[in-house]
Amino acid sequence: MTTLIAGANVPVPAGPLTLVIRRSANAPTADASALLLGSDGKVRFDEDFVFYNQPAAADGAVRHIGPTAGGEAVTVDPDALPGDVERVVVAASVHEGTFAAVPGLSLALLDGAGVTAATFAVPAGGSETVMVLGELYRRQGGWKLRAIGQGYDTGLAGLAGDYGVDVADDAADTPPAGTLPVVPVGATPGWEPPPYSDEPTMRLPAPADDPQLAGLPPEVGARVSLRKEAVRITLEKKGLTGVRARVALVLDRSGSMRQLYAGGAVGRLVERMAPIAAKLDDDGELDAWIFADEYAALDTVRIPELPQWIANNVYIDGRNKRPQAPPLPDGSQRVPDLLSGVYGGNNEPAVIEDILRRYRGEPGAPVLVLFYSDGGVNRSKQIQRLLTEAAGLPIFWQFVGLGRSDYGILERIDTMPGRLVDNAGFFQVDDIDRISDVELYERILSEFPQWLTAARTAGVVR
Repeated sequence: MTTLIAGANVPVPAGPLTLVIRRSANAPTADASALLLGSDGKVRFDEDFVFYNQPAAADGAVRHIGPTAGGEAVTVDPDALPGDVERVVVAASVHEGTFAAVPGLSLALLDGAGVTAATFAVPAGGSETVMVLGELYRRQGGWKLRAIGQGYDTGLAGLAGDYGVDVADDAADTPPAGTLPVVPVGATPGWEPPPYSDEPTMRLPAPADDPQLAGLPPEVGARVSLRKEAVRITLEKKGLTGVRARVALVLDRSGSMRQLYAGGAVGRLVERMAPIAAKLDDDGELDAWIFADEYAALDTVRIPELPQWIANNVYIDGRNKRPQAPPLPDGSQRVPDLLSGVYGGNNEPAVIEDILRRYRGEPGAPVLVLFYSDGGVNRSKQIQRLLTEAAGLPIFWQFVGLGRSDYGILERIDTMPGRLVDNAGFFQVDDIDRISDVELYERILSEFPQWLTAARTAGVVR
């Protein structure tokens, strides 16, 4: 039997499966539900929402069993699922009160013989009325179970609506606009969440109140304002209020990243990372690097200059004068590519060494490195050596994989031996644009607090 933590995954046994929602004795009932999702992260039609009032999917591959001796349950037959179903999300909901009153919440995966193959102890809840406990998802011709443990305070209707189910309007339950969804403390990366929605937990500050936003286009200022507040809430939940840290951004510029640059995904990613530095760094600035076969340190990212920084730095022009969007703000193409030396394959060790040189020479607050790559990692031994040697420095490396590829040592980074402290984390997402800001910040900041505690204990951070 495998014991999972939030964000971890495990291959599932062959054949029909049962997912059982358990709780402590005398705790309120937690009703089971499941959603069958397509490649867009939404239900294909309303019948893909399986719960007590709709106990089976149209094809019968997913069924709501309800109360059993072990707890509420749903059954899933992966072999019977239609080919356009990519994921099956399993959730629990309470009719009255919140999950703060449901101790001992867990999800168990049983094989066709009723033998428990995996369990996940869900982090204690707070104001949530619905918890997404886990998901079954397709992976390399098979299926895996990923532990999640994320929550909403908007009930079953809020969950259903986020995944595309047509929910009848209820004015009494309509939340005010300009707010963010609840995510419980202890949530960990490693899943595909629903898109951003407007469920309430916090009011957004007026953009005009923030001097950093002066001069930004109104729509950019509004997004940055919202994201700074999302970061603040995440830091508060992680116990990081008042913590100072420098933040560095590292962007993969290898040839395989062309589409992400051309479609604007990398530019949007930079816009989402700048608020992290705004809340952690004393000067609110984001150090930046790009890498491919070679690397380059870029100008510092400052929020007042964000659109121009993205226009100047976030592109791949390629060689042979083949422009790869976006063009310059005036519509002209970027020929020649002023960063043409940073092109080709992946040489992570070179940029890691440059980052180490920079911060060894600039002692100060601890450093959070946000390192984005689309895979093709083939220098695992060098990366392992550098990160092992760097474990004695006040630097935490958060690697993020963009897409399904080979990430080499990064996929095993949490179990990499020989380090003074665990100074690195890794998670992978299929489509960074589909990850809500709240969930992205939760993932990025998931392991940083634990590292900070361990680094202080070891004398790495003072």
